[in-house]
Amino acid sequence: MDSNELDLWLSRGYFRMQQRLFTCPLVHFDDVFYSVHWLRIVLADVTYGKDQLRLFRINAPFTVTVGPFSLTEEVEALYRYYRNSITFDAPDTVESCLLDGARYTAFDTYSVEVRDENKLIAVGIFDKGFRSIAGIMNFYHPAYRKHSLGKYLMLQKMRYAQSQDKTYYYPGYLVNNYPKFDYKLFACEAATEVLDSATNIWHPFSWEAVKAQSAVIMHQNRQLISQATEF
Repeated sequence: MDSNELDLWLSRGYFRMQQRLFTCPLVHFDDVFYSVHWLRIVLADVTYGKDQLRLFRINAPFTVTVGPFSLTEEVEALYRYYRNSITFDAPDTVESCLLDGARYTAFDTYSVEVRDENKLIAVGIFDKGFRSIAGIMNFYHPAYRKHSLGKYLMLQKMRYAQSQDKTYYYPGYLVNNYPKFDYKLFACEAATEVLDSATNIWHPFSWEAVKAQSAVIMHQNRQLISQATEF
């Protein structure tokens, strides 16, 4: 996929799934429909607070490298450790998340690797566009949970994007009234924008904006929700 083309689709609220791009207005958890709200971070506006600086400090002994992604057994083994430790649904493997049997990738995929000496302890995968990057996966060894490596990977992706003079970092979406996705605001809420899917306009993030957009999305999809709940 051309890097400018990826930028365009990201700006319209699309995201990668395997070798395709998708978007959705709703997600369904525990028999309840929730509205989806796509986020991006304006890299020129990023500032770090005490929580972000703390993660840089406590993880300073680790080695961080960024480069073209390679799907290795070491990466898959780390993901297995991670997947066995979580309580929510996740892809079976890294391969199934990114390729699903495809021999070649349509995306320019990179990864952040974090090592404790020679031990791989965290991997963050992202795709590169011309002016942006899109976060795809973050996973880490459960023995290092206290280091908040998932959030640390977001910060490292953001730093890399800034070093490459990118404009935006797309971390994915959050869900109104479903806090499990709120961690995506950690990197820098003040520099985060939220997409109004009705107008394709990005606005400074606020919960007030999310709730207003949620009301519109739920209203627009009320027939779909009603039909789905009948089964």
